[in-house]
Amino acid sequence: MKLTKKRKQVAGKVDKNKLYQLAEAADLLKEVNTTKFDSSVDIHIRLGVDPRKPDQALRGTVTLPHGTGKTKRVLVLCSPDKEQEAKDAGADYVGLDEFIEKISGGWTDVDVIVATPNVMAKLGKVGRILGPRGLMPNPKTGTITLNVGEAVREVKGGKIAFRVDKYGIIHASIGRLSFAPDKIAGNAMELLQALSKMKPSAAKGVYFKSLYMASTMSPGVPIDIKSVKGL
Repeated sequence: MKLTKKRKQVAGKVDKNKLYQLAEAADLLKEVNTTKFDSSVDIHIRLGVDPRKPDQALRGTVTLPHGTGKTKRVLVLCSPDKEQEAKDAGADYVGLDEFIEKISGGWTDVDVIVATPNVMAKLGKVGRILGPRGLMPNPKTGTITLNVGEAVREVKGGKIAFRVDKYGIIHASIGRLSFAPDKIAGNAMELLQALSKMKPSAAKGVYFKSLYMASTMSPGVPIDIKSVKGL
């Protein structure tokens, strides 16, 4: 792909032969940004796991200490007795049958869907729509629960879900470029430490293989994993 003039100007600021400290990388992202909006900051972590094996197909959640910088739109699918609890917690959409019909028609204008266990049978008809978009509620991510109020507050407060892809890589958004570098680094540390605790016993050899940080449309900054404490 042909680089734009701006991308060419900033590409040289990232030394591809150097591994940067985590805080250093967070600071460098501000220098190589080419967008005029508040870009998302993403982290890409290659793990030494085999996602084809169920015990190594990592997925989970983590609450970022400094939030995501993005207001997530939350839909709660529940029975009428839980609707007020969801609304009081700040859910953007609350209901059941009417939203299942909307989803059946192609509507997926939300970031997270929380559901109570007793309505999951009704979601079967929209599984093929929600699954590929990562929207299907799952107990491992805390989105199938009777405590819908708590689940909504956690999502609104900076809780993110992650899962390893078929190449053994975790991709996650950990903040916005307007965040102070120490807050970006702090959010990255929280995710890395969570992954460290989740290391499968069957995973052999090097667990953290590579680590890159990038903002929207910026070059990736390679990070020295050995410099991250606690891993």
